[in-house]
Amino acid sequence: RFMAGTHWQDISRLLGRPGPFAGPDFDHTLPIREFMANDCRILVIGAGGLGCELLKNLALSGFGHIDVIDMDTIDLSNLNRQFLFRTKDVGKSKAIVAAEFINTRVTGCTVTPHFCRIEDKDAAFYRQFQIVISGLDSIVARRWINSMLLELVQYEDGQPRLETVIPFVDGGTEGFKGNARVILPGKTACIECTMDMYPPQITYPLCTIANTPRLPEHCIEYVKVVLWPQLRPDVSIDGDDPEHIKWIFDRASERAAQYSINGVTYRLTQGVVKNIIPAVASTNAVIAAACANEAFKLASSCCPSLDNYLMFSDSEGVYGLTFPCERKVGGEEICGASVRVRASACDVHGVTGPLDCPLALSRPPAVYATARGAVCVCADAQENCFGCGQVPVRVAVSSTTTLQELRQRLIDDAEFRLRAPSMTATVGGANRVLYMENPAAIRAATTPNLEKSLAELGLSNDDIVYITDPSTARPSRVQLTVS
Repeated sequence: RFMAGTHWQDISRLLGRPGPFAGPDFDHTLPIREFMANDCRILVIGAGGLGCELLKNLALSGFGHIDVIDMDTIDLSNLNRQFLFRTKDVGKSKAIVAAEFINTRVTGCTVTPHFCRIEDKDAAFYRQFQIVISGLDSIVARRWINSMLLELVQYEDGQPRLETVIPFVDGGTEGFKGNARVILPGKTACIECTMDMYPPQITYPLCTIANTPRLPEHCIEYVKVVLWPQLRPDVSIDGDDPEHIKWIFDRASERAAQYSINGVTYRLTQGVVKNIIPAVASTNAVIAAACANEAFKLASSCCPSLDNYLMFSDSEGVYGLTFPCERKVGGEEICGASVRVRASACDVHGVTGPLDCPLALSRPPAVYATARGAVCVCADAQENCFGCGQVPVRVAVSSTTTLQELRQRLIDDAEFRLRAPSMTATVGGANRVLYMENPAAIRAATTPNLEKSLAELGLSNDDIVYITDPSTARPSRVQLTVS
C-alpha cells in the first residue's frame, strides 16, 4: 500500500527544481505537484492489458483524479496479463474492479469507473478532462474518440483556441509490436490523418474457405460465415458467449479433420471470431509506460512531449523509432493564405497576382483568389484530412456515378473506411436526405436513391455531401469533383 505522505517525495523533488531538459513553459516555482494531485483530471479509455498498466503508472506518478471507461467484463483468459484482476473477479466489470483495486492500494488517488461504451457519454463528459489516454484494441473506437476531441476544439481566426484543445495520448499493441503517440487535436496529425498506417482487417476469400481450405483459420471462418447463417440464421454470433464459440469450434474441428488440417483450438477459434491478436504483457508494459510518461510531461511541462509518434518492436531484439506524423491540411493552410472565392486561373495561367504556393504543380491545379491574390494549389497541397481538416475532402466522381457507388467508396477507400454512412446534401437551396441508415422507416424511404446517379439526385460539381457514421462522433464532409 502506497501512502500519500512519502511516496511523492521524488516526484516533488523532480518538479521543484529547474533542469537542462525542461520545456520552455516549465516553472519549478509553481505548485505543479499539487495541480496534478488536485486539479488535473485524466480519462483512461480501456481497462484491459494496456489499461491496467496505465492506471497503475498514472496513480504512482502523482495524478489524483483518474476516470476509466470500459464496456467489457473480465474473462479468465485476461488474468495472465491484466494484473488488477483475480479469479474471483471473472464476469465483473473491468472498469469497476480496476478502479476498486487502485483506490485500495494507492492512497491519494481516486479512480472513478464508467461501465459503458464511450459512445454513451456526451461532449460535456469529455470536456471536463485535461488529458485523454486510450489503451484500445479497436480502430473504430479510436476514430470515435478522435472525432469527439476534434468536435470540442473551438477556432478563432482559423486557429484552434488552446484552452479547448484536450491532448490525446494513444497507445496500441499487437503481439511484440506497439506504438504510442501524442495528438493535439486541431494542431498535430490526428487518427484520420494516418489511417493508411492501419492495415485492413484480414479476410479470407470465400472460394478458398469453401473449396480449398489450407489453414485452421479457413475452417473456422467457413463455419462462421457459411454454416452459422445456414444452421442458426436467427442468432447473431456473440464472441463472448462460450456456447457460440464451442459450437463453432466443434464444427471447425470436424471440417479440419476432413481436410487433414491440424491446429484448430478453442483459443484460436475465439481469436478468429473476435479478431483477437495474442497480447504480450511486456509489450503492454513498455507502451503503457511511454503513454504515462507523455501524460506526466503534458501535465507538468517538465520535458518537451513526444513529437509525435513512437514505434516499438521487440520481436527481434529491441527496436524503437520516433518520428513526426504530418497533418493532412488543405492547400490554403500550406500556402498561408485564407481562401475567399474560387478563381478560374492563377497568374501563370493569365490572372495577375503573386503565385504564393511554394509546392511544385504535379497535375492541373485548383486555383483560389485570396487576400494576397490568385493562388495555385497543387495536388499535394490539396490533400486534406477527413477528420481534422477545416475544408471538405475532395472526391472525384462522374455524373453517372450512383449514390451506392459513392457510398461504397466511402466504406472501402483506405482514406475513409466508414462502416454505415448516411448522407445528406443541400440541393436547390433545400436540405435533402440522400440516404439514412437509421431509423428503419427513413432507410426504406431513401433506399431507392442508392440506384440513382448523382446527376439524377441534383448533385453537381463542388456540391458538399454531409456524412454521419457510427465510427465518428461528428458529421464529416466531402466535396464532389464531377467530371
